[in-house]
Amino acid sequence: MSQTEKERSSRGGTASIVGILANLLLATGKIITGALFGAVSVLADGLNNLTDCGSSVISLVSFKLSSKPADKEHPYGHERIEYVCSMAVAFLILLIAFEVGKEALGKIITPQDPVFSYLTLAVLGASIAVKLGLFFYNRRVAKLLDSQILLATATDCLGDCISTGVVLITTVITHLSGLHLDGYAGLLVSLLIAWAGIGVLRETLSTLIGQAPDAALTESIKERILAHPEVLGLHDLAVYSYGPNKYFASVHVEVDARVDVMTSHELVDDIEREFARETSILLTGHLDPIVTDDPEVNEMRARVGEIARGLSPDFSVHDFRMVKGERHTNLLFDVAIPYGTALTHDEIRSYMEDAISAINPAYRVVMTVEHAI
Repeated sequence: MSQTEKERSSRGGTASIVGILANLLLATGKIITGALFGAVSVLADGLNNLTDCGSSVISLVSFKLSSKPADKEHPYGHERIEYVCSMAVAFLILLIAFEVGKEALGKIITPQDPVFSYLTLAVLGASIAVKLGLFFYNRRVAKLLDSQILLATATDCLGDCISTGVVLITTVITHLSGLHLDGYAGLLVSLLIAWAGIGVLRETLSTLIGQAPDAALTESIKERILAHPEVLGLHDLAVYSYGPNKYFASVHVEVDARVDVMTSHELVDDIEREFARETSILLTGHLDPIVTDDPEVNEMRARVGEIARGLSPDFSVHDFRMVKGERHTNLLFDVAIPYGTALTHDEIRSYMEDAISAINPAYRVVMTVEHAI
């Protein structure tokens, strides 16, 4: 493992152990208190903490397994194990939510007055303070390590603060008014637990399916490449995640066609090595020569770009070439459009063909419409 990977595994493991110890202590206190005084909502909150303890165990195992080096069967490493473990945490949370909800419904159908105790209030108050501290701690470490499983844990801790607060308030109201609210509070806690589980599951599934890379990440890649003065532009940037802090990327790097190909190739090699040395991104660059000394090509490239931006300022043109024949001149280029564009590819193609034909009927358009990040 690299020093960064070792540090990530160590910090993540420490955060998981802190979560295990804290949640085990809270779960023990609440389960004993809830059982002694017949408060199903307190018991439910204790079971929720027990779930959090299990989640922290899964998180600890996740950091250990995901730090394994790449091997023949997994050449890109094992960091995606963290996403699989996050799904396990989500299903565990949903299972506890179901069990707590079932117990709470029984209390609603057959209400029983819980025995009021100041010990119960003290345990619940301490739980809120501990969980709030765990929320800030896990969120800070999650941002530092870019850890989805710790971020899910932090979110769950904040939800626990809210659910425990509900139990605390309901316990006081039940004591003062005599209303049978314990079962309803337990049901509300189960719904809050389920909501947290669904949120973790939805975020993890989105990551596994292949969600778009973070905009800040793609911008940083572009800025680093364009910082080289020999680079005229770039396009077709694609970023793939193989786990937290493990990215593969490919990009077309535009250079002056007049420059010797070996010199330009060396430039792209230098950029790739720079990314490998200074970032967690393994970049593959494709050399894309651009004609810059043909006035007709330069003029038409600019005009075609203006036509595309006339449809939308987010559209861009790249890979522009002109191939002249006896009767016609083919204009070959790609139009990159963002996802969610209302216009269809055929509508864009038709508009571009009509506008370019109006400039010169001898121009024939050979274009590809593609999506850009």
